[in-house]
Amino acid sequence: MLVGGDGIIGDELSKTSKSESIHNILNQLSRFAKDMKVLLVDKVYVVNVFGYIAYNFVIGAYSYWGPKAGYNIYHMKSADMLFGGVTIVCGILGTISGGFILDRMGATISNAFILLSGATFLGAISCFSAFCLRSLYGFIVLFAVGELLVFATQAPVNYVCLHCVRPSLRPLSMAISTVSIHIFGDVPSSPLVGILQDHINNWRDTALILTSILFLAAGIWFIGVFLHAVDKSNDGSQPVSTPRITSRKPLLDGNVDESLCEV
Repeated sequence: MLVGGDGIIGDELSKTSKSESIHNILNQLSRFAKDMKVLLVDKVYVVNVFGYIAYNFVIGAYSYWGPKAGYNIYHMKSADMLFGGVTIVCGILGTISGGFILDRMGATISNAFILLSGATFLGAISCFSAFCLRSLYGFIVLFAVGELLVFATQAPVNYVCLHCVRPSLRPLSMAISTVSIHIFGDVPSSPLVGILQDHINNWRDTALILTSILFLAAGIWFIGVFLHAVDKSNDGSQPVSTPRITSRKPLLDGNVDESLCEV
């Protein structure tokens, strides 16, 4: 009888544990759905991510098709090394410059959108003009300037993602932004540009059409300048844990009981 009773109790505990696990999972899913709803109804966040998707669409295709386009248009030698070197140098300098400029302008969401739209627009003009040139050296100079400007967007775009949501949503905000720019940006851009090139069979025209999408990204980010943006990074609604000060004496105190030392 005892064995049977233990078996029944064990089954009940197992069922209780499973029900609690299911309940916890449902609670987590419900919380995730609520957080996602908060992000998707935030116009500032949505505009920022849409602009980032269009921007990353171009950057992803540049990284994949750029050397081949450069070789076919300008008959470059070591096109991979040239494009890679320009991208690395301009990426580092542009990213650092973007953060420095935003700090000098005043780190606000509106200023971040101004920098995003302005740098992307000027970068698009430089890259578009570069592919219009016949000279290889002129192309390299203008394309480097364009990439320098385009990569200056890295600091402000992440600033908006972090500051347009309350602190508890920052991890999800960055995660959804990163997933979105890859799923809708650089992942489909390479095959789509390949299909376009197969259709028109002209690398210069393909590069110009691709580069023109940067103007779309600049336009989307320009919309953000006119949105009512509130910096929620210092939202006081989040509970802040403070260490509790206790009056208990440490166990290893300097004043050791002398009776313990007596033999």
